Amino acid sequence: MADDGDVGGFAGGLGARVREGDDGAAVLDFEVRDEHLNPAGTLHGGVLATLVDTAMGQAVRTTTGEGEVPATSQLTVTYLRPGKPGPLEVRGRVRTRGEHLTICEADVEQEGRALAHAVATFAVLQR
Repeated sequence: MADDGDVGGFAGGLGARVREGDDGAAVLDFEVRDEHLNPAGTLHGGVLATLVDTAMGQAVRTTTGEGEVPATSQLTVTYLRPGKPGPLEVRGRVRTRGEHLTICEADVEQEGRALAHAVATFAVLQR
């Protein structure tokens, strides 16, 4: 994980930033802007899916060794309410770390209200 909060890649290009990351957990900050909205004027579900995937991947990275790379093998997102422009927080955590597979969860909140909950399985690959 970069020390400056940059997650890099696609999520970094959207503007996601790592606030914390340690011991099987990670917190991302994200500012929802107009370009992140769908035609209905709410936060696009694909952006939320990217954010939870990224937060969980960052959480897994806090548990990996040199040469190990987490790769999403399954992702389920439950959308609870629409998001709107403004700041939101994404919390990802490792639930179970196995030898080859890791199970994670993530929650997204905006203004103290839950927007989404996600569960994912990550394969830990060797570079």
